Amino acid sequence: MVVSGDMGIPGRENGIPGHAGPPGPALWWTEQGTGEPLVLLHGGLTDARFFSGNVPALADRFRVYTPDARGHGHTPDVPGPITPELLLQDTVAFLTHVVGGPAHLAGHSLGGATALHVALRYPGLVRRLILISASIRPPGPRASDSPWPGLADLVRFLGPRYGEVSPDGQAHFPVVASKVVTMLAGEPALAPAELGGISSRTLLMAGDEDAVSLDDTLVLYNGIPECELAIVPGTSHFLLREKPALCNAIMLDFLTGAAVPAVPPVRRASAGRSKLR
Repeated sequence: MVVSGDMGIPGRENGIPGHAGPPGPALWWTEQGTGEPLVLLHGGLTDARFFSGNVPALADRFRVYTPDARGHGHTPDVPGPITPELLLQDTVAFLTHVVGGPAHLAGHSLGGATALHVALRYPGLVRRLILISASIRPPGPRASDSPWPGLADLVRFLGPRYGEVSPDGQAHFPVVASKVVTMLAGEPALAPAELGGISSRTLLMAGDEDAVSLDDTLVLYNGIPECELAIVPGTSHFLLREKPALCNAIMLDFLTGAAVPAVPPVRRASAGRSKLR
């Protein structure tokens, strides 16, 4: 059975309890399955439908929550910018008031950046962590990258799908797209040294043709103490949709199994760490 909700989060009328900030939206989400909670955070300018090929398999073992971020999918936009801090606090509120406590947390792209910050600042809310096509740098265009679609292209390609479910209508999509592009252009990078503060066992996934460079992926892999790496062959930034069965199997193995000791733990040995965990 699939359950959806748009009742909002208690206390969001005036921002996150204990945090200053503008009012938050009434987040919309679905939940499916039973078991330990698993929250999936979609990337920028997509929505929970991005995980359509993943939720059924994951829901066989977990209670899977798929919230739509502010201004995305079924969740309405609110006045003011969209910022990493607001996405972080929306997620913390969702975990606290909807899920009711700690959960496994998986995020794709911008959702991965949000999940990373939650794990750093609110470690008690994160069980196991999955970062998919994530980076410590903003997941936006850089001069050295392959061509990045301009705002007009984003509006043309993604606007109709946004309009299918958004309560604000397709005409509002350029506003949201502009907010997200502005956020990504101004978002500072994390320092690699900060990654050592992540205490959750972590799975890092990326496509071998991902928009996130392998160098950026390895910064995460080398910086997070309890990190495992999966490069999915023949896939891009949209690996979850391109090879859902393989990605689902990798995620389920990580979420349900114990870590297998590496023999010998060569990569970690020089850093004074061990894969034996």
